[in-house]
Amino acid sequence: MFKGSMPALVTPFQGGELDLETLKKLVEWHIGEGSHGLVPVGTTGESPTLSHEEHETVVEEVVKAANGRVPVIAGAGSNNTLEAIRFVQHAAKVGADGVLVVTPYYNKPTQRGLIAHFTALHDCAEIPIIIYNIPGRSVIDMSPQTMGELARLPRIVGVKDATGDLARVCDQRLTCGPDFLQLSGEDATAHGFNAQGGVGCISVTANVAPKLLSQMQEACLAGDYAKALEIQDRLMPLHKAIFIEPGLVGAKYAMSRLDLCSDEVRLPLLGLSDETKLKIDAGLKHAGLL
Repeated sequence: MFKGSMPALVTPFQGGELDLETLKKLVEWHIGEGSHGLVPVGTTGESPTLSHEEHETVVEEVVKAANGRVPVIAGAGSNNTLEAIRFVQHAAKVGADGVLVVTPYYNKPTQRGLIAHFTALHDCAEIPIIIYNIPGRSVIDMSPQTMGELARLPRIVGVKDATGDLARVCDQRLTCGPDFLQLSGEDATAHGFNAQGGVGCISVTANVAPKLLSQMQEACLAGDYAKALEIQDRLMPLHKAIFIEPGLVGAKYAMSRLDLCSDEVRLPLLGLSDETKLKIDAGLKHAGLL
């Protein structure tokens, strides 16, 4: 259902407002470059600083622009279950193909609380759910056992795993079954993640290098890990440089260097330091993009 390279889309701004024309152009560009799906309004889409209305507008515009050509997995997470229900139901209403739901951050629910949260979201709408497990940001780590229990629900179909622990892929194959979709949430380890049983990546760097990452993911899916590794080697300096500061800021700067969108972000995030800009420029050159 969902596999390959799927950019976690940035949300372009101009003068503090949504830049919807650029957003639509990015959708066209990504599809033309071979991206296998689009993921608007995740953390990389600056969901924490979008209003509810802006969040829903971005999802709806991306669904319209994609027009069924590639799957759209809408960010719909919140640490407030009622708010997440709103976003899940809206995504289903406007025709998204799935939703990405992060584990509730800051509240620190128990594993039982995670099951209750995701069950409520599962039951609120007829749309597939991808769990987003990123303990480094949410402070909560969903255990493979908890994920296995949730995987029994018919519309909880996979995970975006950003733990950085490649053994998790094997653990989750045991608890969730081999058909549960495992997508990497970490560009630097996405190649190894696929070798362990993953089927793709929801990627930050794919905002900048969608064609290369599409080719890498296709090589992995075809079992050609040598070819995939050659591409990973080209992109590794860029992966690392983009994440020196918050990844979405690095991605927007790199995109601005390629004349794709403005590097504007919203507070409390700021533009990059000059030192980080130089490293991203070097990464773009190493990848043959600049």
